Amino acid sequence: MPLSGRFFYISHRNRTFLRATVSRFFLMMSENLFTPPPGVRGMQVLDRQAFNRTVQVPAIKIPTKAIGGLLKPLRSILLKRPNTKKIVDIPDDQQHKVLLCDPDKVVPEETLTGEHGKLLQENGVTAVPQLYDLQLGYESWTAQEVLTAILPEGEVTTAFSRVGHIAHLNLRDHQLPYKTLIGQVIMDKNQGITSVVNKTNIINNTFRFFSMELIAGEDKTTVTVKENHCSFAFDFAQVYWNPRLGTEHERITNKLMARDVVYDVFAGVGPFSIPAARKRCEVLANDLNPESYRWLVHNTKLNKVQDRVRTFNIDGRQFIQEVVKKDMIDRCRGEDADLQDHTSHVIMNLPAMAVEFLDVFRGLLAGETLQEYRPPMVHCHTFSKADDPAADARHRVEEVLGAALPKDHYIHRVRDVAPNKEMMCVSFQMPLDVLLSQQGETDPSEPDRKKLKTET
Repeated sequence: MPLSGRFFYISHRNRTFLRATVSRFFLMMSENLFTPPPGVRGMQVLDRQAFNRTVQVPAIKIPTKAIGGLLKPLRSILLKRPNTKKIVDIPDDQQHKVLLCDPDKVVPEETLTGEHGKLLQENGVTAVPQLYDLQLGYESWTAQEVLTAILPEGEVTTAFSRVGHIAHLNLRDHQLPYKTLIGQVIMDKNQGITSVVNKTNIINNTFRFFSMELIAGEDKTTVTVKENHCSFAFDFAQVYWNPRLGTEHERITNKLMARDVVYDVFAGVGPFSIPAARKRCEVLANDLNPESYRWLVHNTKLNKVQDRVRTFNIDGRQFIQEVVKKDMIDRCRGEDADLQDHTSHVIMNLPAMAVEFLDVFRGLLAGETLQEYRPPMVHCHTFSKADDPAADARHRVEEVLGAALPKDHYIHRVRDVAPNKEMMCVSFQMPLDVLLSQQGETDPSEPDRKKLKTET
């Protein structure tokens, strides 16, 4: 007996109708009930109407007055779909509503048993689900489902980095014909995203940030993001920012104590420097990119730590040779120097080339008379494509330093950047012999080759 043309009662007396209906139901289940219509495959201009589809799901007719008491106990078997109501009105029947059920958990015309069936019977509800015609539209599908249905099989991508209101993609060449559509879907399905950009293969060789192309939404790239209880404002198109490094920023910051001194050689917009200053460290932060420097200065004020951060806009090598060297010497010779009460840290987060800058420390303090000097801790990031990235990172650091690393060094695997490419961080106390050596005195051929001590 049909109800409003959408909700069907399957009578035990009508066995032929029952078998046919259940057969159709299980046929749809075998084809994956919740997939967009097959006709959208290969679409390059988004047509949202093409995603309309009617599916049949099991449903239970419930007295309206009983809804409040039944909804929570039954929620484990109810339908869970984006922008799809679990409770549906019945036209011309205000005394009842329809609860839509999950077809993976409820079968039509099979009496519900257990606690669910008992609860329904106690409330005077027939515990036999019926079929309901559910209208699905574009809003009913997830981004994953939409793109899986559109893109060539096996070529789905919904992974992106979110930076404020910007979604940042890294599309492959064969996905580029669909780039505008992909951008529109990501904006539709992710609240707050108003711009979608795709990273191009062009890298700024001076400042090491990627060029990007706007593929959907507004051409607005200035953002403000939160990370590790700090706020960072910047122009995403002009500086380097990777939201996947938040954990690494926090890990290094957690090593710092109040009154420590931080030399941030490649500071960017301040993801290490600002949290360090909030921990009451004294920070000297540098970046060569004028845009990064401008936002670094802005962010010290935004986070009210400008009194604890000195900023510089020079080459990293010059920063170490001039600023870091002078500050180290001044602290050692100062009347108030308490060398046992603080540690200095050199952070070198430019993994593409930071290791190459380590040679600056060879002989950096040669000829200086420094009593009770405690060399700084160095945290140097690098990439590795080697089979043993930890051994590779250590070898390259020692080769540039011209000396073995201390036995208590740490090598931390930061993240997988790409297949067979890992980002590593080598942390160690700079050997005093390296700092005081004359050119040519150090010898990288004698490092202790004991097993690496690593953090994972």
